[in-house]
Amino acid sequence: MAEEEQVFKSRVRYVGVVLFKDFYAFCYNWLRDETNLTTFSEDKYSEKLVGDAKNIDIDWTGTRDITDYFRIKIKVRFVIKAMSQVKIKKGGAEVDSNKGDIEVQVTGILVKDWQSKFEMSAFKKFLRAFYEKYIILATVKEFRGRIVMDCDEFLTQAKAYLDLEGKK
Repeated sequence: MAEEEQVFKSRVRYVGVVLFKDFYAFCYNWLRDETNLTTFSEDKYSEKLVGDAKNIDIDWTGTRDITDYFRIKIKVRFVIKAMSQVKIKKGGAEVDSNKGDIEVQVTGILVKDWQSKFEMSAFKKFLRAFYEKYIILATVKEFRGRIVMDCDEFLTQAKAYLDLEGKK
């Protein structure tokens, strides 16, 4: 069985006005294009109406195989509370937008032996531990750093988008 090591976990929170469908598309496109995730899925999407507002929970999982042994997994969770429709003035015209409390959580995971080649016997498990601890330690550190960099940059870009769109 593959071993998953969480190497990054952080979140960004924004309260204000933003067109959520554009933010959703921005996040999806940025993750797909900048991190080169090969598989990307929306594992959960739920909406709950609370009066004239709604609460939304969305979970994404994206993966990219780096080698036959390593895989990067990035999990993104959107928690939107009290999202409502509002009209704002933009360029002298009124446009529809959304207002709410948006939280974006990101978890970066390094998956080792994702094909479970070293799980066949106790001796292979021993070889796997030796391999990771002494032979490829620098490679493991490099991949951890790459995951941290990708996840941190995603959160930075998401926060910049929210700040920029909220001030327009």
